[in-house]
Amino acid sequence: MKTCYYYQTFIGLNDILTNQINTDVIIVSSLHFDTVNKEIDIFLNNNKPTDKLFDNMWNETKEAHEKGITIMMMLGGAGGAYQQFFLDIDKTYPKLVNLLKSKPWIHGIDLDIEEEVDINNVKILINKLFNDFGEKFIITMAPVCLSLISDEPGMGGFSYKELYNSPEGKKIHWFNTQSYGGSFKKTTVDQIVKNKYPVDKIVLGMMSGDFDSKSFPTAINEIKNILTQYPNFGGVYDWEYLDAPPDKGNPQNWARCFKEIQLHNMNESIDNNYGSCNIF
Repeated sequence: MKTCYYYQTFIGLNDILTNQINTDVIIVSSLHFDTVNKEIDIFLNNNKPTDKLFDNMWNETKEAHEKGITIMMMLGGAGGAYQQFFLDIDKTYPKLVNLLKSKPWIHGIDLDIEEEVDINNVKILINKLFNDFGEKFIITMAPVCLSLISDEPGMGGFSYKELYNSPEGKKIHWFNTQSYGGSFKKTTVDQIVKNKYPVDKIVLGMMSGDFDSKSFPTAINEIKNILTQYPNFGGVYDWEYLDAPPDKGNPQNWARCFKEIQLHNMNESIDNNYGSCNIF
C-alpha cells in the first residue's frame, strides 16, 4: 500500500527527510501552461520552475529521492493547463520534457485533468511520455471517484473507462482517486472494483480539511477494512502535505499512521507509539 503526498505549499520536507521510511511518493504540484507575451510557457504554480524560490524544494526532493522516496510532478489540477498545452503540443511538450529531464530524480507525472479536452490528445500525451521516458517512468491520473465508479465523462469531458480499455490506458500505473467530501471510504473502493478497475491501481485520496484529529480514526478504520478485503489495495494519498491530519503541525505523521495499519494487517511487529492516530 503506497502512501503519497501532494506537495504544493513548499513548507519544507525536513520531517520526512529525517523519517522517510513511511512515505512512498511525493507529487510536486502543480505544473501549468499559460500564454505570456504571445508565447505559451511552463509554470510551477505562479512562477517559472527555474525561479530561485524553488531551489530548496528541488534540493529537498532530490534528497528525498536519494532516500528512497519516489518523486513525481503533477500537471494540471484546478488551475488548468491542458487546453493551453494542447493548443500547440509541438512547442509545449518539449518544455515539459526539458523540465523533467533537468531533474533526473523525477520518476513520474500525474495527469490531473480538470478541464474538457479531447481524449485523443490525452492518448497522444501518454504515448509521448511512454516513448520518451520508458515503461518505468510512472504515469498516473487523478479522476474524481465518480469517474471510476461510473463510465460517464468526468471533469475532463472523456470516459476514463474508454481510456483505460485503450492501449494507452495500459500505460497508466495507477489512479489517484479524488475521494473528498465523505467518499474516502471502503464503499468507494468496492464500487470502483465492481466497475472492473484493478484494486492495485486504486489510490484513495483524501482532502486534508475533511479530517481532524477527532475524525481521522474513521479514515483509519476505512483503510483497515479495505486492506482486510483487498490486501493488494493500491494505497492512499493526501492533498496536501501542508496540513495533513491528524497532527496539523506534523504532516509526516499521516503516512506513519497508514503504514501502521499495513503492518498490523500483515501481522508484523509494530511501534504502537503513534500519538493521535488512535488506531487500536
